[in-house]
Amino acid sequence: MSDYTPDHPEQEETKRKGNLNLRINLFFFSTFVIFCVIIIRLAILQFVEGPTLTEKESSNIVKDVPLPPVRGTIYDASGTKLAYSEPTQSLYITLMKDYSSKNGAKNRPEAEELAQRLLEVFDKYGDPNGEKMTKQDIIDAMDLDYKKYPGYMPRRIKMNLTEQEIAYFSEHKSEFPGVSIEEESVRHYDPDSVAAQTIGYIRTFSGSKSLDKYKGIDEQQRSGDVTTDPGLVYTEPEFVGYDGLELMYQDELRGKNGYKKVPINPRNMPEGVDEIVPPVKGDNVYSTINKDVQLATEQAITDQLNWLHTHPVSGRTHPDATTGYAVAMEVKTGNVVAMASMPDYDPNVWQTGSVTPDNWNKIQNVYQNGTIRSFNPGKKGDHPESVVLLGSTIKPLSVLVGLNEGLIKTNTYYQDKGAAYFGKEGHQTRVQNSGGHVYGGMDPARAIEKSSNAFMVDEIGTKLYDKYKDQSINVWDKYMTEFGLGVPTGSGLPGEWKGRKEYMNVKQAGSTQAAMAYASFGQQGKYTTLQLAQYTAMLANQGKRMKPQLVSKITDENGNIVKTFKPEVLNTVDFPQAYWDEIRTGMKSDVSAFGDFPYPFARKTGTSTQQVGHQLVDNGVFIAYAPRDNPTLAVAVMIPEGGFGSQSAAPIARKMFDAYDQVYGLDGVPKGKKTTDTSTNGTSTNGTSNNSTGNHQ
Repeated sequence: MSDYTPDHPEQEETKRKGNLNLRINLFFFSTFVIFCVIIIRLAILQFVEGPTLTEKESSNIVKDVPLPPVRGTIYDASGTKLAYSEPTQSLYITLMKDYSSKNGAKNRPEAEELAQRLLEVFDKYGDPNGEKMTKQDIIDAMDLDYKKYPGYMPRRIKMNLTEQEIAYFSEHKSEFPGVSIEEESVRHYDPDSVAAQTIGYIRTFSGSKSLDKYKGIDEQQRSGDVTTDPGLVYTEPEFVGYDGLELMYQDELRGKNGYKKVPINPRNMPEGVDEIVPPVKGDNVYSTINKDVQLATEQAITDQLNWLHTHPVSGRTHPDATTGYAVAMEVKTGNVVAMASMPDYDPNVWQTGSVTPDNWNKIQNVYQNGTIRSFNPGKKGDHPESVVLLGSTIKPLSVLVGLNEGLIKTNTYYQDKGAAYFGKEGHQTRVQNSGGHVYGGMDPARAIEKSSNAFMVDEIGTKLYDKYKDQSINVWDKYMTEFGLGVPTGSGLPGEWKGRKEYMNVKQAGSTQAAMAYASFGQQGKYTTLQLAQYTAMLANQGKRMKPQLVSKITDENGNIVKTFKPEVLNTVDFPQAYWDEIRTGMKSDVSAFGDFPYPFARKTGTSTQQVGHQLVDNGVFIAYAPRDNPTLAVAVMIPEGGFGSQSAAPIARKMFDAYDQVYGLDGVPKGKKTTDTSTNGTSTNGTSNNSTGNHQ
């Protein structure tokens, strides 16, 4: 056996080191390869797959695109539709590219070319009688720079598409990227223009932000401080109530938006639809306005104005009497069954949310509700404003003030000499009765009946000043406020004017005593027709100031009652029965228009005199309630520049009572409809007026 002889120790060491180096090199090489793979993968992720992954991540962002609801209907008291919505087809576009200036407007020529092609279709297949669009109108509607809408939001281009337009876009859908036809609703109003200013009208949300309600909503939405319910979010093109009941009950009529859940990409553009939540139809509002009574009132005012242009009243015709205002209010319920501001207009001109310049020129002096607001129906200074001085219709309240303050008694005897005087000796002011009539001996009731200015000045105005001196204004104001004069009626109608308390302007009157003297016979306060009707109802029910109710109930789309409105007493005054009896006895001025009226009734005529330009004009005012002993209906009428109220305003009130009697019955028994002859005024042209003018020297 041979012996094994190992290598030299130095050779073994060299071999071990070689193996170690090999392993180290393999390790570093493997590490290098791994890092290279990682770097290459990162590069692929960043430069190749990055945009795709980012887009996928962004697609997890979902936006709610609103779907407009169908607005609820406004009915009259009998269930006739006064404002209602019907389906219509609208053209929308969702931007498929970034056309904005931020993108250098690289794609703007494509957008302009699309707008041009849309215009050509509209011109060829659109309604030839409809409002024409221009290319710039279409570009503005597309909102290419996202001033109104984010990129994913569809833009409304045109409403009320014709069948030909719908057919064309349906057949050529591929030629108009992003264009879609959506069903919406368009607002219609009764073609008879029933209570147009009371019902109100609609405008787009974007065009309504001058109103506090929508300005506040817009500010909340822009700040992000909005409800989590996307159905309550307003969109720029949606229609909202802008006046009247449309605005007053905007929240109920609107319903709730539906919405589409739309995923968006990094360019803020849509990528399909994940989910659709349908809109909720708005509730229906039943107004207290009765169409038959309302139309009879409107026609009566129109006929009377025409009559005044050709028939003498107070010695001459009144061609400048071009407006009239009337309100009929139920005494026990406060329900307003008629509210007419004439001339009126067709609110359908607002269907698209705005009016054409031609239509605006036609309606700008009549679209406001003159029964609750003060505005000038013509050029400033040409005509009185829609709210005039009350004239002698204030006298029943003047007598109540005198009785309650102990200035007079129900059996007070006064010798009317045709005029009264007040002021410092040697510088006295003279106030005479209308036409300078001298009525002789009278008590308070006869003073109301004959409309004695002298009685009111001597027995009320001057005595109130003597009792309270400078504080007499505040005492007078307390009574006016209690009877709803100079304060809101509580109706809730938007923009209601609270009146003008001119007796507060001592400087204008000359002195506190003068302010009280003029106020006592109706020359120191301008109040709305609705305030006057509320005041009349308060005289009728002996001290209860009823809230004027414009709506009786609200129902949902299935007819279920959501809310009902009951009579509401705002405040009461407590006077002895003898005081009420006294003024009721006095409210019996001769009025020829009521010569054959089948019910006993209480009334007061009035004529207020005011300066317009450089001349004095007489405004006709009239209040009445019927039946006298169990009042059902209170009526107030104002005819600026109409002359004596007994001949200008009273005939309108008579037709209002007749219309109510036909529909409801002043005695609770409806008399049924009959054909009303509106071709003649029915007023005696030689009737003697017993109402007062504020003539003073």
